[in-house]
Amino acid sequence: MNLNSEALKQEQKVSHQEEIEIDQTPVNNKKPQKKLRSPSSKAFKKALSYTTLIVVSIIMVGPFLWLLATSLKSGSENIFAYPPQFIPESPTLSNFGAVLEYFPFFTYLFNSTVVAVLTVGANLLFCSLAAYPLARMNFRGKNIVFILIISTMMIPFQLLMIPIYILALNLGLQNTYLGLVLPHATTAFGIFLMRQAFLTIPFELDESARMDGANAFQIWWKILMPLVRPSMVTLAIFTFMMAWGDFLWPLIILNDQSMYTLPLGVQSLQGNFSSNWRYIAAGSIISVLPIIIVFALLQRYFIAGAMKGAVKG
Repeated sequence: MNLNSEALKQEQKVSHQEEIEIDQTPVNNKKPQKKLRSPSSKAFKKALSYTTLIVVSIIMVGPFLWLLATSLKSGSENIFAYPPQFIPESPTLSNFGAVLEYFPFFTYLFNSTVVAVLTVGANLLFCSLAAYPLARMNFRGKNIVFILIISTMMIPFQLLMIPIYILALNLGLQNTYLGLVLPHATTAFGIFLMRQAFLTIPFELDESARMDGANAFQIWWKILMPLVRPSMVTLAIFTFMMAWGDFLWPLIILNDQSMYTLPLGVQSLQGNFSSNWRYIAAGSIISVLPIIIVFALLQRYFIAGAMKGAVKG
């Protein structure tokens, strides 16, 4: 019996020592390392990306640069020469001077400025007012209303011009600034953009403002509007570009040349100067400059606002 008990104790000691050794064995928990890319593959992908960006930039900016080169060419140069000559032989600004002398540029500039400013202001006001209840309030049929508003984006404006024109004539809005502004006073895109911006703001701000005694209008004006400023700038840029470059609706609603906007004025250059493409190019450059200036001044807000609307929807 003693021999058996001693043997059992010896076996238990041996097994216990084996368990300790097994526990003390190091475990390799390291994750397999990713294979590092070779410097040559990184350089190739980087070069491919830059090449693609340069090609796309040339395709996008090329027509504008060609328009600028045409406006700077003198009368002795053949703008239809083949192969085409991109850089003018003797650059001149006389084309711009001739356009400003024989073309009521400042009248058309004033008309376009008034229409663009009123259109931008109306869109910022009405789109934000329409987006506020869709984003911050709960009422029956809210989603249906939003879907109906978004659905109007699929209807081209050309299909609505005839009834809008008849309505404008009945209201006496022909040859007026209101006749140019009201059809574009609010857009479904603007309502959608402002609604997405309002959704990114925490609802706790509304609750705390109501506890302080603020009503819905005060919450919209004093709390939400300052917080969605980048989205407002984005909407302002899109609306300004649309209103500044609109050609078809002013052509329909206007028959008084003193009310022409810049796109209509530039189109009239073709008849005034017997299709002098140097003058037409110079007038086109002048009409595009305000859009470039506005975008250059507001581009940092434009990028922030464009990204903000994609955070939550």
